Amino acid sequence: MRSSELAELAGVTVRTLRHYHQIGLLPEPPRSTGGYRHYDVDHLVRLLRITRLTALGVPLSVLPSVLDDSAAAEELLDELDHRTAAEIERLTARRSSIAALRRTGTPPDLDPALAARRSADAEQAPGMARYEHELLILAGHLLADDPAGLAALFSGADEDEAAFAGLTARFYALDAGTPEEDVAALADDLVTHLVPLLTRLGPPALFDRRAARLVDQFSEHALRPVQHRVLRLVQRRLVARDGS
Repeated sequence: MRSSELAELAGVTVRTLRHYHQIGLLPEPPRSTGGYRHYDVDHLVRLLRITRLTALGVPLSVLPSVLDDSAAAEELLDELDHRTAAEIERLTARRSSIAALRRTGTPPDLDPALAARRSADAEQAPGMARYEHELLILAGHLLADDPAGLAALFSGADEDEAAFAGLTARFYALDAGTPEEDVAALADDLVTHLVPLLTRLGPPALFDRRAARLVDQFSEHALRPVQHRVLRLVQRRLVARDGS
């Protein structure tokens, strides 16, 4: 049989056949006087074995030893089982994330666990919804290796929601015409609100030097100068209180 017939019988492409020849998985048959390869049923059986093993997830690089050594094939099954179980866990977690995104209406680039922290005031203030959204993405990444810190960051937030909503509204209303005494007062009130949270939180990864610098740079680019100045004031006053 010719290569096209063999490929059709085995359910592969002629290009795949050529690749298997190139890497030594499938022996090349002799050519006819017309230059065509002629395959027999032995080639078909070997090709069927190859396709069966690749369907199980056996890498092409180890197929030569597996095809010719039944003991090696047995040893490989455990590894394949472990890999498959891990892949199932990853896919199950992905489906859970997709379901949570659909259930909560969360944008797909944001962790559903963080979506609830977006402020209703941000929807009313130009540019602030995007700022909060992207800040949550950044914070979630910086705390990805510190799930306890991430949980602590938002624990108890519902209890303070009304108070924090008022502070958020004042922050989003800041503009170039805001009196300096109002700027200073807001910074003081934010510090008063944040101290209990930070006491409960401890020193999570979000507040290490590099992370704090990244958050500061992001806020400088995304916020009005007066808003960024308030955050700088809050940072300095918290450092002055804590000494760290």
